[in-house]
Amino acid sequence: MQAQTISPSTSESWHSCVIPQLDLEVVSFGSSVKWGERRKRLNFYNVHGYGSLRLSRNLKGCRNGVCIAANNYDLRCKLLYLGSTTTGTISGFSKLKKGSLGAAFAVSLALDEPTLGGNCSVGELGHLDEVSGEIDRVECHEVEKGKDCGNEFDDDGADHVKEVMNASSQRVESACPEQDRVEEGMDSGNEFQIENNHGDVDHGEKVKNVSSQRVDVVALARRLSSARTADDVEEVLKVERILPLQVFSTVIRVFGKEKKLESAMALFEWLKRSEESGGLIQPNLYIYNSLLGALKECGKFDFVEDIMSDMVVRGVHPSVVTYNTLMGIYTEQGRESKALQIFKEMPSKGISPSPASFSIVLFAYRRLEDGFGSVAFFVETRNRYKEGEIGRDGDGEDWDHELSKLESFTIRVCYHVMRRWLVMRENWSSEVLRLLREIDEAGLQHGRAEHERLIWACTQEEHCVVAKELYTRIREVDNEISLSVCNHLIWLLGKAKKWWAALEIYEDMLDKGPKPNNMSYELIVSHFNILLSAARKKGIWRWGVRLLNKMEEKGLKPRSREWNSVLVACSKAAETSAAIEIFKRMVEQGEKPTIISYGALLSALEKGKLYEQAYQVWDHMVRVGFKPNLHSYTIMASIHAGQGKFDLLEDLIGEMVAAGVNPTVITFNAIISSCGRNGHGGLAYEWFERMKAHGIAPNEITYEMLIEALARDGKPRVAYELHLRARTEGLELSAKAYDAVVQATEVYGATVDVAALGPRPPERKKVELRKNLSEFCK
Repeated sequence: MQAQTISPSTSESWHSCVIPQLDLEVVSFGSSVKWGERRKRLNFYNVHGYGSLRLSRNLKGCRNGVCIAANNYDLRCKLLYLGSTTTGTISGFSKLKKGSLGAAFAVSLALDEPTLGGNCSVGELGHLDEVSGEIDRVECHEVEKGKDCGNEFDDDGADHVKEVMNASSQRVESACPEQDRVEEGMDSGNEFQIENNHGDVDHGEKVKNVSSQRVDVVALARRLSSARTADDVEEVLKVERILPLQVFSTVIRVFGKEKKLESAMALFEWLKRSEESGGLIQPNLYIYNSLLGALKECGKFDFVEDIMSDMVVRGVHPSVVTYNTLMGIYTEQGRESKALQIFKEMPSKGISPSPASFSIVLFAYRRLEDGFGSVAFFVETRNRYKEGEIGRDGDGEDWDHELSKLESFTIRVCYHVMRRWLVMRENWSSEVLRLLREIDEAGLQHGRAEHERLIWACTQEEHCVVAKELYTRIREVDNEISLSVCNHLIWLLGKAKKWWAALEIYEDMLDKGPKPNNMSYELIVSHFNILLSAARKKGIWRWGVRLLNKMEEKGLKPRSREWNSVLVACSKAAETSAAIEIFKRMVEQGEKPTIISYGALLSALEKGKLYEQAYQVWDHMVRVGFKPNLHSYTIMASIHAGQGKFDLLEDLIGEMVAAGVNPTVITFNAIISSCGRNGHGGLAYEWFERMKAHGIAPNEITYEMLIEALARDGKPRVAYELHLRARTEGLELSAKAYDAVVQATEVYGATVDVAALGPRPPERKKVELRKNLSEFCK
């Protein structure tokens, strides 16, 4: 590609500097950063009056005259000093101002590869040759603002905080996002390279004839991992005592990630011992921050207060990273209130909260499960930003973008809290609805996904109000909703006995989508079956017929189960004509009758005394291959008894026994009841005696029907004795049987002790379902 040549603008000629094509940025050496720091990052050599500038593609860029490591690509640039070469000062550079090097020197390397994982650029670590020929030791210089550069932050650390904010906003689980990123300008822990280069090299080639010393941080951390005391560290580092502080801070962070806190504390104590013994290295702010981060990673918080006290004693002023780490530690300890207190104290300490600070506060509200507090905090933060109280100090942050991320974080916190409320045993539905209103009033933008996840958390009957509200919100916004969520709503509303509301959901699916699937169909049909079963049990046949009609209106094809429910309801209500009509509709719509269908129809015909039709149905049932069951045999026994055909009844009982269907108390109760309805009280008593001969014990229904039959047949004394016998056997008869005995004794003048019957039994309450069924059908 076309190479770029940088020419001087002065009268003295420059040697050309050929650079591979890169994205360039004007480099300024006129900022407030001291020359020692700049020299530490750029490697200059005094070669016959020319300066050899060794840049590296390890450079990530330049900010305020400080070049930041990026990637390995050595390149050299010869340049002519613009002043005296004997003073030890590059006069041309010392006079330049920020942004003025476009005419004289415009070179910076692009951010084409990440910082992590490479070697630090020459000059970041090790010894450098000054222009005057003196050897200067690698030291950290402070910027004019009074902050320790530490090779961890460039400028005032804004780029690092921005990187932290990106991590903390996207990863809610991290309570202290600063420790999730390696501070900008530092190597992540592979190798640090210390070089002293001499001689020229070709462009784009690696430096040859180089005597270099490499510091493998991973290997160093491995060697130090077994250290338990400062003496152990001394034994390992007795040869490599003079290492940059960023090496130690990186090792401490590695120990924190690997949960080796004892080794980290041993290294920290060794650093303190080195300082006390007059060593060249001593713990700085970033060492303390790394140690606090290691404590948090390991979950060991006993030493936090000691570390903070040590910082105060040594005059190390905490930074925003320190306070954020403390807030994260207190949150992990379950001391969320303490974390919130630290956030409030930061301005009084002269610390401006970073975006990460706000994220940690929201995380604390999440741990407190205080959705209302998180909404109020975000609203306050947004108002402060609009009024210019935050985000206007030129910290390099895109606060519009950060505020958007905080809004998303707040929404996630609120919905997390609401889901937690919904899984509790207590009913928090009212609080969920109130928080939803707070979110709306705050103007937070939430969408369908959050609502649907919240609907899935609704599993109790009391949650149907919340689920219906969320469903309405989704439909009002974009009318798009997940099919599985609709099915969950139908199930939940049915569980809460809100069958009509469940049917509305199904109707919306038919009209607006999504198209119902088999699960939707089965759920809504199951709700109809619940209602039809209620109608069947209570004999509310009219509601059963209406439910069948409504199913057909909604495109739901009734199956044999639904038809049979209505047939049984008609049978219980003795609605013979309705049963016949339902049976005909069932056959016309292609639904094959079952043995239950035939049994219900036979029962309806028997109660309507349509005996001839009943015989026809029985013959047809046997002819089509249905084997009679106990229920159908019992109905035919009742029909024979009602007609007085006791010879056929005897044959039927024998047929039952031969078929392996033994008669039960229900069979004999049907015979006794039929005899009683047709005025055959004496025959009813005979079958009562035969019942005992078959070894079948009578129950309350047997005694009640027989007592009523005998009372109607003019046998009050026998009825009275049976009532006393039932009480002796511990059976509780109904008030109807009691009234039948008392009335019969009065009518026929029987001399009996009515007081021996005991008090009149209370009336039995009936379960009323007509209101629910009526509302549903409307």
